[in-house]
Amino acid sequence: MTEPEVPALQSRLTDDFFYFFLRLRKDRIRKVVANVNVRFPEEPVEQRARRLIEDQTQLSLLGGLILDLPTMIPVIGPALKVLGFVGGTSALVRMHLYLILEIALLYGQDIEDQARVPEMAAVVAGTGLAVGAPFLTDALGFHPLWSMAAGGLAAVAMSRLIGEGAIRYYGQPQDAPGDAALAASA
Repeated sequence: MTEPEVPALQSRLTDDFFYFFLRLRKDRIRKVVANVNVRFPEEPVEQRARRLIEDQTQLSLLGGLILDLPTMIPVIGPALKVLGFVGGTSALVRMHLYLILEIALLYGQDIEDQARVPEMAAVVAGTGLAVGAPFLTDALGFHPLWSMAAGGLAAVAMSRLIGEGAIRYYGQPQDAPGDAALAASA
């Protein structure tokens, strides 16, 4: 009889990077999921995950709108936009990281597992692309209000894509580390 494999935990460097640079607080993720589980115990996991997506979508809309707000200020707006872009992008990335990890935890996944790192990297990349939408409207010469709208809509779309993708991914049966060996021996 073989002992079950222990999942590989994230390295200390990876954990510290997400903690210090993106302010990723895994205790907060655990508290949010525990709260949702306590408040809605009768709902299926998918419905609870959709609640998290809905909350995140509202925050993403606000964040996406605020991200491009400096363009409304004459003269210094473009400079403020560059400064705000870095902070705003960081906040949106963090919100989306929380969302994917909250959904993973709802579905019983270990958020300390090394398997979450590529998933988190995909979220960072996707969010980076989404926050670039206002720059496209700026480059095309649209009014700053269109740029704000594009930022808000892109952030909402990214939240929904991340959330729905996480539900589909984590809702599928996940192979436990020893499952492949058991299936091969059967």
